[in-house]
Amino acid sequence: MHATNIFDAGELSFDEFRKIVINDYRIGYESRAASILGRREVLTGKAKFGIFGDGKEVAQLAMAKAFRKGDWRAGYYRDQTFMFATGMSNLKEFFAQLYAHPDPAKDPASAGRQMNCHYATRFIDASGNWVNQAETMNCSSDISTTGGHMPRLLGLAYASKLYRQNPELAYLKQFSVSGNEVAFGSIGNGATSEGLFFETFNAGGVLQVPMAISIWDDAYAISVPASLQTTKEDISEVLKGFQREEGTNGYEIYKVRGWDYVALCEIYERAISLCRAEHVPVLIHVTEITQPQGHSTSGSHERYKSRERLDWEAEHDCLVQMRKWMIEAAISSDEELDELEAAAKQVVREAQRQAWAEYHTPIISELEHAAGLIDDLATQSDKSYELRELRDEIKKAVEPGRAEVVSAIRKVLRLTVGDNSAARQAIQTWLGQQKELNNERYNTRLFTNTPFSPLHVPVVAAQYSDDARLIDGREILNACFDANFERDKSIVAFGEDVGAIGDVNQGFAGLQAKYGDLRITDTGIRESTIIGQGMGLAMRGLRPIAEIQYIDYLIYAITVLSDDLASLSYRTFGGQKAPVIIRSRGHRLEGIWHSGSPMGTILNTMRGLHLCVPRNMTQAAGMYNTLLRGDEPAVVVESLNGYRLKEKLPANVGDFTVPLGVAEIMKEGTDMTIVSYGSTLRIVLEAAKELEGMGINVEVIDPQTLYPFDKEQACRKSLEKTSKLLVIDEDIPGGGSAYILQQILEGQKGYYLLDSAPHTLCAKEHRPPYGSDGDYFSKPSQDDVVEAVYAMMHEANPGKYPAIY
Repeated sequence: MHATNIFDAGELSFDEFRKIVINDYRIGYESRAASILGRREVLTGKAKFGIFGDGKEVAQLAMAKAFRKGDWRAGYYRDQTFMFATGMSNLKEFFAQLYAHPDPAKDPASAGRQMNCHYATRFIDASGNWVNQAETMNCSSDISTTGGHMPRLLGLAYASKLYRQNPELAYLKQFSVSGNEVAFGSIGNGATSEGLFFETFNAGGVLQVPMAISIWDDAYAISVPASLQTTKEDISEVLKGFQREEGTNGYEIYKVRGWDYVALCEIYERAISLCRAEHVPVLIHVTEITQPQGHSTSGSHERYKSRERLDWEAEHDCLVQMRKWMIEAAISSDEELDELEAAAKQVVREAQRQAWAEYHTPIISELEHAAGLIDDLATQSDKSYELRELRDEIKKAVEPGRAEVVSAIRKVLRLTVGDNSAARQAIQTWLGQQKELNNERYNTRLFTNTPFSPLHVPVVAAQYSDDARLIDGREILNACFDANFERDKSIVAFGEDVGAIGDVNQGFAGLQAKYGDLRITDTGIRESTIIGQGMGLAMRGLRPIAEIQYIDYLIYAITVLSDDLASLSYRTFGGQKAPVIIRSRGHRLEGIWHSGSPMGTILNTMRGLHLCVPRNMTQAAGMYNTLLRGDEPAVVVESLNGYRLKEKLPANVGDFTVPLGVAEIMKEGTDMTIVSYGSTLRIVLEAAKELEGMGINVEVIDPQTLYPFDKEQACRKSLEKTSKLLVIDEDIPGGGSAYILQQILEGQKGYYLLDSAPHTLCAKEHRPPYGSDGDYFSKPSQDDVVEAVYAMMHEANPGKYPAIY
């Protein structure tokens, strides 16, 4: 039985009210018992780590009463009572996640991929379709980085604003009920010191979105007291300047004690009703929270709290205070509550036993089968003693996992190399089957891989009329965006300078006037929340293009991109997706912070995002057309120096598609394979002309996307002809070029096709300095390309190609 919504119950009799309160206390007490038992399971070795929501039960019961179908949560890993009270999780799932059960049917939030108390609801079904979010309670997937979830919260709330204010979205009924949804966020008081909190808080006040932030304030952040965390030791005091006044935007700010059940219920009813009806963001600062078991199982709070503080916490424990009030108000009695608490402990214990059995029994079965296979081999092997030792080792293991079983089998196979018996073959077969199963359990769903993936979007070639106009590249993009905004009413775009002036390079010029400022919107300078805004919108069925003005500034948003967006599909086992497109620009131009090409940074921190690196704006348009018809997130890096270069306008500018992961041969050749992308391709192609005059015929390949990379292995096929490889990259040495080499030499087995060492030609290790000379001396120039190719040819045939220097 979930928490009852008092506020919808109309006139209640005392008996009805009494039942509601007692049920709330039961939920809170079961949650506390789960925290205590969960900690015990960690300390006895059944689980690896535990972090729990004890001390916050009563506040979360009150919050749950205001939560409705269609609402969203983006929260903090202490919200177990809220999840139980809303029915978005339960005790057995709580313990399944604690044990890292790799079955999404047992741990729907993460299939064992996240540590405990990291919650999520599955809003993608087995066929890749969206569930009806308007008819469910919704929880976006938690992350461990403190404050890292806040930008996503902004986007979830902003979606309600768009659904309410844009009548063209009325057809998307499975995602909203006229924008009446509230996005609930929760955060610890210590994490409010993070920049992501302040950036999100400011953006929410500017946008006036239905966002309700609860701060659980226990006066510490692990061991660090509020005096070292927060000015005035009080975050709501700090934020008073955000309080709305007549004629201004801003927040309604509330403060309430975490052990006062009645006041908490009243505050949450008042705050959320206002937030829902008027789209005013609210802050509920819940003070005097306690944390009875300390921060986590990694240590004890007795190390840093005084005896006076510990005594105060024991007295002001929210469940102790709620129990006391219930007895004083004649809602219940000592005896009745004693009986309830004993029953609650039994319920929790039974849920734990069931969850452990469901997790552990299959592993024991696998262990017994593996031990039997080892026995069979031992009966006919001259290594029988060592084999039986390995068998006994796994059979004696305390709470063994799959790792111990598979490791023992791998040791068996190493020990019996050269044995070709049927018994050894049976072990190999079993190990192969386990590798497949464990790969599915632990290594899949980096992308959701639904039938709607951009990798499945049909390829449509660009078509040109006989009198196709030759126009600026920026105009190609503008026409592409115009066609897509006309085609799909769910597409929105936003970022710094995107709206009124149509972005700094005019890709959106005139489109805000045509489609309105709800669809094409200027934002403040706030990269992290631009990404979070896009992520939340994408989770709620909209198709956002979130612009980061220069690729160098992507660093500001790396927490959201790497920790949250890139890992979303993986950490939910494909249960959630957020197909946001991050549009940016970079490569060659002028200046340290306006000409970056940090592909290595993106590739190394953002696996889970497609990375598109178009060489011109026509290719960029085709990639946008593909991505806007797919359902996976991507970064598109446009070439900064290409906006005013002339290109032909395709007749089907909003419909042609460029497939992801398909390389294009820009020039055929026989002497060497050159792989490059983006702005540098133009330099490479000019260099190729000069090289032809020197008797060198190079093949030039544009991978077009770095992730995925060359799925059809055009690079390998080229090496079969040329046997020489040069990778040219604007990133630092060992950045994007190292990744490309790994993909070709190892992934495509290109190493075996080389007759000389592969080489890279990259930018210098420092950022590019300002000015044309700075560009020439810090990034690959045409001269550098010609001479790098010639030097490789000289190395291979010095007689035919004498040294230049």
